[in-house]
Amino acid sequence: MELAAILLIPALASGFALLPTNRHFAAPMTVAATVVVFILASAVAVRTTHTGRVDALGQWLTCDGLGALILALVALVAMTAALFSWGYIRIRAGHSERRKEQHYYALYNLFVMSLLAVPILANVALMWVAIELTTLLSAFLVGFEDTPEALEAAWKYVVLTTLGAVLALLGFLILYWGSQVAGYAPFTWAGLVEAAPRMPPALLWPAFLLILVGFGTKVGLVPMHTWLPDAHSQAPASICALLSGVETTTVLYVILRLFPVVGGTPSLDARPWFVGFGLLSVAIATLLLIYVRDFKRMFAFSTVEHMGIILVAAGLGGAEAHLGAAYQMAGHAIAKSFCFFAAGAVATVFGTQEIAAIRGLVRFAPLTAVALTAGAFAITGAPPFAVFISEFLIFKAGIASGQYLTIALLATFVVIAFCAVMFHINRMTFSTPLGSVPATALPLSCSATLAVAAIPLVVIGIYVPPALQDLLHAAATAMGG
Repeated sequence: MELAAILLIPALASGFALLPTNRHFAAPMTVAATVVVFILASAVAVRTTHTGRVDALGQWLTCDGLGALILALVALVAMTAALFSWGYIRIRAGHSERRKEQHYYALYNLFVMSLLAVPILANVALMWVAIELTTLLSAFLVGFEDTPEALEAAWKYVVLTTLGAVLALLGFLILYWGSQVAGYAPFTWAGLVEAAPRMPPALLWPAFLLILVGFGTKVGLVPMHTWLPDAHSQAPASICALLSGVETTTVLYVILRLFPVVGGTPSLDARPWFVGFGLLSVAIATLLLIYVRDFKRMFAFSTVEHMGIILVAAGLGGAEAHLGAAYQMAGHAIAKSFCFFAAGAVATVFGTQEIAAIRGLVRFAPLTAVALTAGAFAITGAPPFAVFISEFLIFKAGIASGQYLTIALLATFVVIAFCAVMFHINRMTFSTPLGSVPATALPLSCSATLAVAAIPLVVIGIYVPPALQDLLHAAATAMGG
């Protein structure tokens, strides 16, 4: 019953966070709840690699290799983001505004619950509802600071992603119609894979395109990505870690689920669409990284790039490319959440997010400078971090399958993105300071989060534990690899 408990615990934590007697305990209670959820999610992941699938509540909840990977990543980032929030949100909300903190943690727990629900809900229609809940709940967190810019970003986020969700809903309705025509009743991913060979291509093809474009909006694929940098520049850093590190990946998980469904029909080929949208996203994100002025927006554009890389990997096809995609999802979630923790620390110390306003970071805040530089190296694919290994696997798989042009373009964009990000980070960290030492101290919980989150960041690039290796292979198999 771990799957049911994973959803129940954050729901209960959300309710307790609002109790008047819990004004001083909402933060530690949220941290404790996310730690328990992470332990349960890890247990589910281990069981999944041994049994192939875990079911609960009469198969209303189910989890295979790909779902278990996403579940574990959401739980990990939710845990570290909750710890980072402890001191960080107290500063952002103001020490006297305890009620505002309580509202934050109530919404935070519900947002985490909605993210956890996506990879474990068996019914595809309920999964769509869970994805919409992630939008509605996180929108309040994006606008947490109640500034005109934050409210505008939250509104833009809701409008664009909801329009995309409507397109996706239409796609799922057509997909349901196709499954009924094929004679398959259960509207689950496993049922759709079985029904796909008997579905009329005239129904399956438009359903695929509508879902790809509709949920591609929430993933941040170009040209539907415009909400993403605005939301990330205004949301608290802890929420950015969830939005960028795992929410985009959670929705991309749904798109990847379509790959074996469409692949069950010989007359249809989803790979060119995956590669096309992926390369376009990587290319545009790379150009935007060159001219970015806000370091939180910089990491947001990096997310657009990485979602494109994962989509290209899926489109390349084959076991090794899909393993690279699974590894890329894991590496991106861990590295990108770490980057936003470091970015939040820098913004707390300096009081600004403008790249041009920050110089000599290594002198003022050495720990933060090391964290920001390490995060930048990790997310841009430098060795020995995990993203380097995943991108190497993707390039190797593309070359082995003879897709030289795709790999050449992808490698070019990745190198340019690396140079752009490191140019900005180098200026912020090592250039001559512009003024006096900032006065704001970094909360202890933020420093602790950087230390805790650095462990998986460094370890999985050097050594992949056997349990994680098995999980990545199971996820690749579920993608059709």
